[in-house]
Amino acid sequence: MYEKFLNYFTDYIFVKDEPQKADVIFVPGNGYPQMAAHAAELWKEGFAPYVLPSGRYSTVLGHFAGVLQKNGVPEKAVLREDKATYTYENALRSREVTDAAGIEVKKAILCCRNLHARRCILYYQLVYPETEFFVCPSDIEFTRENWHTKGEWIDQVLGEMERCGGQFHKILRELPADSEF
Repeated sequence: MYEKFLNYFTDYIFVKDEPQKADVIFVPGNGYPQMAAHAAELWKEGFAPYVLPSGRYSTVLGHFAGVLQKNGVPEKAVLREDKATYTYENALRSREVTDAAGIEVKKAILCCRNLHARRCILYYQLVYPETEFFVCPSDIEFTRENWHTKGEWIDQVLGEMERCGGQFHKILRELPADSEF
């Protein structure tokens, strides 16, 4: 029974798809370079013509780290969004960028941290309701296989479960009653 219980949490939080050809690769803001490096690899493999990192620059570094360029993505393939400060805003501001560039996003790859995969897909799917997403996360610190083996990792995953519910209160209340998503 314990294993079944763990699987519910694991399957909900740790979303992962195989990458497929897409119109853009989204990289929601975070403090880790692994997601941008993974996005660069997917771009180099020809999965999408654009990479769209979203979020303010690193508060630790005080500037953008330039991970995409360091990993071979040319400036012309990088769309920029540098105002977002939280995950839902990453999705909203990314939509503004793709709309302004005239990019119809039918399919998209989402490169995020494994822990944030569910929350990212929920927000981006809400903002891009007609888009098919492929979540291609990076493992940071722990994986779907071992998150339950260390107290601080358990706290992070269960805290993410709480955020997935807690942050949607306001969004769901603001949606029209007949909204489909």
